[in-house]
Amino acid sequence: MSAPHILVVDDEADIRGLLKEILSEEGYEVDVAANAAQARASRARQTPDLVLLDIWMPDVDGITLLREWSASVLDGCPVVMMSGHGTVETAVEATRLGAFDFVEKPLSLAKLLRTVERALDAGRRRRQSGKLLVPALMMPAGKSRLMQQLRTELQQIAAHSSPVLLIGEPGSGREAFARYLHERGLHAASPFVTLVASSLRESDAESRLFGRMEGASRHPGLIEKAADGMLFIQEIEDLPAGAQRILVGALESGRFTPFGGTEPVELRSRIVSSAQPGVESRAGVEGLRRDLLAHLNTLIVRVPPLRDYAEDVPELLRQQVDRIVDSEGLPFRRFSVAAQNRLRNYPWPDNVRELKNLVHRLLIQGGGEEISLEEIERELAVQAPPGEPLVKQDLLALPLREAREQFERAYLQQQLLLCNGKVGQLAKRVGMERTHLYRKLRSLGLDFRSIGEE
Repeated sequence: MSAPHILVVDDEADIRGLLKEILSEEGYEVDVAANAAQARASRARQTPDLVLLDIWMPDVDGITLLREWSASVLDGCPVVMMSGHGTVETAVEATRLGAFDFVEKPLSLAKLLRTVERALDAGRRRRQSGKLLVPALMMPAGKSRLMQQLRTELQQIAAHSSPVLLIGEPGSGREAFARYLHERGLHAASPFVTLVASSLRESDAESRLFGRMEGASRHPGLIEKAADGMLFIQEIEDLPAGAQRILVGALESGRFTPFGGTEPVELRSRIVSSAQPGVESRAGVEGLRRDLLAHLNTLIVRVPPLRDYAEDVPELLRQQVDRIVDSEGLPFRRFSVAAQNRLRNYPWPDNVRELKNLVHRLLIQGGGEEISLEEIERELAVQAPPGEPLVKQDLLALPLREAREQFERAYLQQQLLLCNGKVGQLAKRVGMERTHLYRKLRSLGLDFRSIGEE
């Protein structure tokens, strides 16, 4: 399979050279043009898979060239506009003319590469479906092995229609991964419909899920609105008992009947749902029907907490800054190296959602172009709730003595549980003399007798 061919059109030689070098190193075939005439000649020689087009050029500007290409409808390859003097009006005009995206100079290379990847993927899907699809979601960021494996897993199952259960902590981005699955699937052009399970009531569950008949008129429910696309059910354990019962029936029969109707409707949408870790052990005990779980967990994807791929935090911070600056027009700010290192070692108890909120607050509050370590410390100066697991505690925010005590207490408590409260076994396991261990347990307020009874 040949490498994608990218045409870079920019009147600045330095930018043309830089982009050609970077994109070539990424494995793309790159051609460059300094003006509209060279761009037209290049496209006449070879149809590119993507065009990176500068707006402000001396002879013919990029918007005019884009309009010319849009009118000719020669190939419809995606076009990403570039400008150092971008305005909202220009971006709107470029989008109206069919541009895939709009990036500002000075270019954020990480953002540009992600945009290139998304645009090329949209171009491939356009050639398959006959129209250019503009995805609502960027590919999940992160170069860690964990995120690479997750992306590979999602890409492998995207083409199937089997139900998927996304298991992860709240705020870990499960809905974003569901959307990614949808956009990489065979029915990406069909609707993506979200149902927050806790929003259903016993009284309206059937009509909201299956729709209802009023005389000769049929009002479609969420499943029918999803059509051949995807229905994402957020937190399946929050589904009322009645909703679980009728959903099991629809999944088993492959059809459903609108409330008040008599004619069954085929169930065509793919069902993807989310749940918190441990859902398998809770099913049948705490409200979730085991037979419903069995229908929904044909494929299981475990979404990791952010603390498990903390090495990707700097990239996620940059991605969120770019997204918010672009969407809300807030002043650009960058995280200092010290601030990035601090956040790499922060446990992120609320995961990616917490990271997004933190970036949003910092940009709204404003300040110097560089976000300092001191600003980060002020934002993180919140005590962890009592009983928070050690992995979610921000030990770097504590004085050394308190941090050590927190760790020792959590460590010895878990070790005691493994030893069934037997201090002799614990002493051997942790390598401490028994008398010293007794004193340590008392000083930390750990009652080994009660742990043994538990």
